[in-house]
Amino acid sequence: MIPRALTIAGSDSGGGAGIQADLKTFASLGVHGMSAVTAITAQNTVGVEKIHDVPVDVIRSQIRVVMEDIGVDAVKTGMLHSEEIVTAVAEELKKGEFPIVVDPVMIAKSGAILLKPEAVEAVKREIIPIATVITPNRREAEYLAETEIINLDDARRVAKKLSELGPDAVIVKGGHMPTHGECIDILYWNGSFKSFSGSYIESRTDHGTGCTFSSAIAAELAKGKELIEAVEVAKKFIIKAITFGLSIGKGHGPVNPMAWLENKAQRYDVLEEMDKAIRILESNPHTPRIVPEVQMNLAMALPYATDRSEVAAIPGRIVNLGGSVKASSPPRFGASKHVSSAVLALMKIDSSFRSILNIRYSLEALKAAEEIGYKVSFYDRTKEPEEVKNVEGATIPWGVKTAIEKAGRVVDIVYHLGDVGKEPMILVLGTSATNVVEKALKIAQRLP
Repeated sequence: MIPRALTIAGSDSGGGAGIQADLKTFASLGVHGMSAVTAITAQNTVGVEKIHDVPVDVIRSQIRVVMEDIGVDAVKTGMLHSEEIVTAVAEELKKGEFPIVVDPVMIAKSGAILLKPEAVEAVKREIIPIATVITPNRREAEYLAETEIINLDDARRVAKKLSELGPDAVIVKGGHMPTHGECIDILYWNGSFKSFSGSYIESRTDHGTGCTFSSAIAAELAKGKELIEAVEVAKKFIIKAITFGLSIGKGHGPVNPMAWLENKAQRYDVLEEMDKAIRILESNPHTPRIVPEVQMNLAMALPYATDRSEVAAIPGRIVNLGGSVKASSPPRFGASKHVSSAVLALMKIDSSFRSILNIRYSLEALKAAEEIGYKVSFYDRTKEPEEVKNVEGATIPWGVKTAIEKAGRVVDIVYHLGDVGKEPMILVLGTSATNVVEKALKIAQRLP
């Protein structure tokens, strides 16, 4: 039976936060989403223009009918605009037995007040004590605890203080308090602290971040996951949603909860594309001309890849068998450190370029590429910074980035002339595995 999660929150007409973000998150994580709308807002990426509270009896009915018929495995609460709404929601939730994730929504991204002052005490008195976990950001935590947060030690003290209000656990989110380039969320649970770290992402596509994070926790709890595991998944989920947020509107664009699902949905497609490209390489008589001494590898990333586990490559590489070419094994995600890292670096510049193939360097190959009309750039390995040299697998990503910056745009070909003990190499860049293979074979066909 599919897990069922209920969001009790406001409606965002811009589709970036509130129940819209929650339902997208539930769907992306494989959970059936249900909703009880507490308020209708007229808002977009710039701000909130109007708020209309749904009548309390209608809110109660939405919760009641869902619980009576469909059932609920977890609940997430968001915008509860008034004291009356807070009280009504708390009373209805006390009738069930399920984990409750409370996102104490107070202020919108634009600065609009989403919780009336008189409702704050009701949240502390009625909702927080029945919560499995509450997920305030820095400003919300400061307001609820009446304590300023300057650093992580303050965040820990506030988390512990808020736990005295009665929730099983407290997460003080670190998005409003980046620490040395990291976003660190502090969880206080069962008398101990745990930190969840991720790179701080400077982005204007961050509308709905809090809603999406808390609803991801609720979705995982609905599946029966323990709290720690649920938060770990939610952290990865929100990083991907922010990284691949949607640049729409004139203000803060929304995060993209569907990036998680789309990546999973395309795993088969990427492997099939890789397999097709490999067959083209293996069957083409010109391929042996472009196999370097270190052999070849081909990599292609999922559309929303952020680490090597989301990039497919060939374990053991594609080898020249003396007149014929053969992949040593089928493509697999996470198989290549160097080429996969280069693909990820490439995607940070242009996410439509998701594939790289390395081929043998020669002046003839570069001449052929230019005659075909490919854009070519290079990097000098002898100028590689020491901090890059000291990190295994960092050279090629640095080189790709350097070459593209030199060209002022994404190119088709990046090459280097080697270094001590390092073979010169050409990298073919493209939008897919077959795209880079076709580019490489056009070069191969022109070689003697």
